[in-house]
Amino acid sequence: MDLLSIVTVLIVLAAVFGYINVRLLKLPVTIGLMVVSILFSILAFVLGQWYPDIHLFEERFVAQIDFRRLLMDGMLSFLLFAGALHVDFNELKKQGLSIILFATVGVFLSTCIVGGLTYLVAGLFGLTIPFIYCLLFGALIAPTDPIAVLGILKQAGVPKRLETMIAGESLFNDGIGVVVFITVFNLAQAGLGELNVAEVGILFLEEVGGGIALGFALGFMAYYLMRTIENYEIEVLITLATVMGGYLLASKLHFSGPLAMVVAGLVMGNDRLRQRSMSPETELYVDKFWELLDVLLNAVLFVIIGLEIVLIRFDEPYILAGLLAIPIVLLARFLALGIPIQLLKGRMEHFPYMTRILTWGGLRGGISIALALSLTTDMPRDFILTATYIVVVFSIVVQGLTLGPFVKRVLRTPSAEPSDVTA
Repeated sequence: MDLLSIVTVLIVLAAVFGYINVRLLKLPVTIGLMVVSILFSILAFVLGQWYPDIHLFEERFVAQIDFRRLLMDGMLSFLLFAGALHVDFNELKKQGLSIILFATVGVFLSTCIVGGLTYLVAGLFGLTIPFIYCLLFGALIAPTDPIAVLGILKQAGVPKRLETMIAGESLFNDGIGVVVFITVFNLAQAGLGELNVAEVGILFLEEVGGGIALGFALGFMAYYLMRTIENYEIEVLITLATVMGGYLLASKLHFSGPLAMVVAGLVMGNDRLRQRSMSPETELYVDKFWELLDVLLNAVLFVIIGLEIVLIRFDEPYILAGLLAIPIVLLARFLALGIPIQLLKGRMEHFPYMTRILTWGGLRGGISIALALSLTTDMPRDFILTATYIVVVFSIVVQGLTLGPFVKRVLRTPSAEPSDVTA
């Protein structure tokens, strides 16, 4: 099946599944699309017992989708830019220290905690998984997914300040997390004996620092171009060229493309710069264009996540280990956030029950699955992919559906004082 046919089928499925969700399930769009996709795959499997061609067709169709490449090299740049474009820049600056700390120290701590606990759990079920691969699982599941987070926060009724904190942290720790994953992945392939700390440090600084610098350059270049003309069609085209050309340039320079897109989106979304570079008409068209593109790509993304269930190997030890990975990931995030918060208590802006809310609001999504699918066959790919899928489904469905009520209940707690950040 050619690329156009695959895209056509995905958009048709997204429209059909979206209609079913709106008419029957009435779940938030992203969650509903994934749930309907999973139910569709299960139904195809059941019907395949009598009509094998049905299940076989879905398996072949999903196998033709290079999900890792589609997301990481295609959709991700648009989704991150669209998300960052609508984040409150002024509010984000107020919480800059917290977000930077969570996106760096938090990701490193979470990777190590998840890796260590996963190694112990795998041993309990008789699974011989070398520690470096458990650490690899920790690296791909540590960052929260801004795509899942931003889509669900819009309908969760979370206070604006909390929404900015969760969204901002997700946007940045995604870029950091991908760099950490690539580093651990290279170590797993080369062997720990080949570890050169200096080279790893330089690579990390190059990816992260280069991505941030490139993002600023792209954002201000687009700002200058848009300020010198008054034509909303061309200005929308400039934003699109900034994303596509910027992401391609980042990959050629070996910089972090995700971080570049986040920073470029934040720069172009800055109210002060928007007022200087865009007329009200242009601002309206730019916002509507990226909102529509964001909805379309999110719909397709969550349909694919649901359909990917046909590629998961559900052996009993893998399922049990995957289920235990859920509390491991939540505990790791709680500790990875709680420790930095306590160390910098008094120097960061806090809100009641900060650690609890950020822990439950740290959703995992398509990025983790894409990274798991990128593992080679000589690695414990089936185990890591199954555990990742189970964590992602729980994260999006259970945490996503309960995030709004959870935050409201916590903030209504009489004992919730501003200084109480870890209760």
